[in-house]
Amino acid sequence: MKVFLLTLFWLRGFVAAEEDERLPNKCEVCKFLTVELQGALEKSGRSKEVLEVGEVLDSGKRRRKIKYNTSETRLTEAVDNICERILQYNVHAERPGSLRYAKGSSQTMTTLKNLVQKGVKVDLGMPFELWDEPSVEVSTMKKQCETMLELYEEVVEDWYFHHQDQRLENFLCEKHVLRTSERECLKEVWKVDNKGGAEEATSSEEKEEGKTHDAGEL
Repeated sequence: MKVFLLTLFWLRGFVAAEEDERLPNKCEVCKFLTVELQGALEKSGRSKEVLEVGEVLDSGKRRRKIKYNTSETRLTEAVDNICERILQYNVHAERPGSLRYAKGSSQTMTTLKNLVQKGVKVDLGMPFELWDEPSVEVSTMKKQCETMLELYEEVVEDWYFHHQDQRLENFLCEKHVLRTSERECLKEVWKVDNKGGAEEATSSEEKEEGKTHDAGEL
C-alpha cells in the first residue's frame, strides 16, 4: 500500500509538471526548425539525380542539366511542410530547458500508459485516445516555426547556396534571428555517457567530451 501511495504522489508531481505549459521561446523555435531542415537536407543530399532545367527553344538550344543536391528544387522540397515535423515532438516535462522537446513518449506518459495497460484508472481530463495529440506547446512551436521560416526565407536561401560550410543553426539562429542573450538553448544537447546511457550537456565545452546527438534525434 505504501509503495502504491508513493507511486501516486510521484505521478501527481509529474502530471502537474506535464500540465505546467511553458510556451516555446524564440531560441527553441529556431533550434528545432534548423534541426529538422538540416536533417531533411542531409537525407536528400545523398541523391545522385540530375535535373534538366530551362525550356527547349525553336533554335534547338538544349535544356541545362544540374545536380539535384545543389538545386533550388532540393531546397524547396525540404522546406515544404518542414514545420509539420514539429508536431512529431512531445513535451518531456522532466527534462530541463529545450531538452523538454523531443520525439517519442515522455517518461511521464510512458509510465501512465503502462498503468492503464495494467488496469489502473488514470484520469488526465481527456480521453485516452487523445493522449498522443500534440500539446499546446508543440502546436505553438509549429505555428512559430512557420512564421520564422517566412520571415527568414531569404536567409535560409543564402545559407543553402553560399554558406553550407557553416551549420544552419549557427548561420540562421546565431547570426540572424537571436540576440546574444537569447542563445542559451543552442548550448543544450544530449551526449552518451560511458555506460551507454544519455545525460544532459549544457555547455559548448561539454560537446567536445563525448558523442553528441541533436535533441530531435532522441
